[in-house]
Amino acid sequence: MPRVKGGTTSLKRRKSVLLRAKGFRHSRSKKERHAKEALAHAGLQAFAHRRDKKNVFRQLWIVRLNAAVRENGFRSYSVFIDALKKKSIELDRKVLSDLAKNNPEAFSRLAKQVAE
Repeated sequence: MPRVKGGTTSLKRRKSVLLRAKGFRHSRSKKERHAKEALAHAGLQAFAHRRDKKNVFRQLWIVRLNAAVRENGFRSYSVFIDALKKKSIELDRKVLSDLAKNNPEAFSRLAKQVAE
């Protein structure tokens, strides 16, 4: 059986790693060992931050809602949400926040309906 040298495969693997590490600083984008380490950490951070992003957006929606709700005569966000649940209006925070931001007239009509 003839001997097979792994030159082309090794070069392809190295090139792939360095391409994915493009834009990293210093040796992390130039040397294979450092690039592999940096990519491993970057992957872990990306995974964790995809999860965190959901919490960050929920916080943003709540802040927007709180501001809009106070403008429409409610004491606080929590009072508004409680009133929504008692009236059985099932709109999530994302939709309510978008409504408050992009269509304040409709949101104020909704707030009046909930206040009754």
